[in-house]
Amino acid sequence: MNTMHPDNNVYTQSVVVRPFNLTWFLGLVAIISCATLAWQLTSGNINEFIIASAGIMFTLSLILIMRSIVDQESVRARQTGDMLKLSRQTLACLKGGLNEKSAQKLCSLLAPNTEAVAVCITNKTIVLGYEGLGQANHGAGDPIFATTIAEAAEDGEPRTLLIPEEIGFLDSSYGVESAIIMPLRVGRRVEGTLTFFFHSPRKITDTQKTIAEGFAHLVSTQLAAEALEEQQKLATSMELKALQSQINPHFLFNTINTIASLVRTDPDKARVLLREFAVFYRRTLDDSQDLIPLHREVEQTVRYFSFEMARFGEDRVSLDVDIDPQTEDLMVPPFLVQPLVENSVQHAMPAEGKLTVTIGARLDGDDNVIVWVADDGVGMSEEACKNILHPESATGIGIAVKNVHDRMCGYFGPGTHMEVASELGSGTTVRLILNRAALDEYLPE
Repeated sequence: MNTMHPDNNVYTQSVVVRPFNLTWFLGLVAIISCATLAWQLTSGNINEFIIASAGIMFTLSLILIMRSIVDQESVRARQTGDMLKLSRQTLACLKGGLNEKSAQKLCSLLAPNTEAVAVCITNKTIVLGYEGLGQANHGAGDPIFATTIAEAAEDGEPRTLLIPEEIGFLDSSYGVESAIIMPLRVGRRVEGTLTFFFHSPRKITDTQKTIAEGFAHLVSTQLAAEALEEQQKLATSMELKALQSQINPHFLFNTINTIASLVRTDPDKARVLLREFAVFYRRTLDDSQDLIPLHREVEQTVRYFSFEMARFGEDRVSLDVDIDPQTEDLMVPPFLVQPLVENSVQHAMPAEGKLTVTIGARLDGDDNVIVWVADDGVGMSEEACKNILHPESATGIGIAVKNVHDRMCGYFGPGTHMEVASELGSGTTVRLILNRAALDEYLPE
C-alpha cells in the first residue's frame, strides 16, 4: 500500500503483514506428507525412511490440526463467556438509570476490558463517569471537556477520531491520540455519550469499534428499558391516584348528599346532576388509555367542577374556560388538567368570598402549546411555590402538581416543563409548556 508523507510529499510503501496461522501451516505439512506417501507407494522405488518420516509428519499434523481447532473453539467459548459476563455486569450497573454513581461503576468496568486508556460517560452537558488516563482532571459533575463529545451529545452521530486535533480537548490530551465516541439514545432522544480513548490510532481496530458500538447499544437499550419501566410505574400510579381522587368517600358522599338535597328543592337540577355523575365516572374509567384529545380532558374537568359548584354554590366557586380551538384536538395524557383544578378547589378556597378558576390553552409560536390552570384563591408562600416540584413534595398540595409534571415530561420529553407562580392572597397559576413537535407525534389518525 502506497502512502504520502504529509510533510515532505514523499511516497512510502507499507507492507501489510498478515499474522502467522499455525492451522494453515499444519495443513500444508499434512498435504505434503500425504503427497510424499502417495508418491512413494506408487513409484515402485520405496524408501522406508521417507515413508516412515512422511507418515509420522502426516499423523502429527492431523493431531495438531485437531488440537488447534479444539483450542480455537475453547478460546472463542471463553471469550464469549467473558463478554456475556461483562454484559450482565453492565446491565447490573445501570439498574435504576444512568447517574454519576452508575456511570462511574460502568466506566471502571469497561476500561480494563478494552484496549482503551480511558473510558468516559457523559449526559448532554456534564461528565457522569471517567476511568483511566486523566481521571484526576475529569471528575463527575465537571462540564464536558472535549468539543467533539459535546457535538456528539447534541447531534447523536458516532465519531471515530484518529488524530488528537480532531478530539478537541479543552485542555491537555494526556497523550491521547484517538477516540471512539458513541451516542447513548433512548428512542430518538440523545441522552449522552460513551467514549473510549486510545494512545494510538493503531489501537482502534474493527474489534474495538464493534465493542464500542455494542456497549453503546447495550447501555442505550437498558436506559430505554428503565425509562419504559419508570413510565409504566408512573402511569399506573397516576391512574390509581386519579381514580382514588375521584372515588374517595368525601367526594362521593358530598356529591350524593348534594344531589339528594336537590331532589326536593330542585328536581330538574338533581336529575341533570345525577346523569352527569354517571357520565363522569364512566369517562373516568374510559380515560385510562394513554392519550385523549385535550377537549375531552377539559370537558371531564368541567363536569367535575359542576358537582363542586352544586355543593358550594355559584356564589362561592366559578369556572372560566378559554381554550384556543387550534389546541382542542391535541392528544394529551388523561388527568392532565383535572387534578390541578381539584387542587385549586381543595387548597385555594378563601374563607370568604368567591374562588374563580380558569382553564386555558393556546399556541405559543411554532414550538410550544401552553395549557394553564389559574385561580384567585389564597395562594402560597414563595418557599412553598419553589419546593412544590421536589420529590418530598409528593404529598398534600404537591401531589397533583408533581404527578402532572412527571407524567407530561414522561410523554413529551425535552422542551416540556411546568411553571408555577403564586402569591399569598392573590392566587396561583400553573402553566404546562408542552413541546409542540412532540405533541404532533400523537395527533389522531
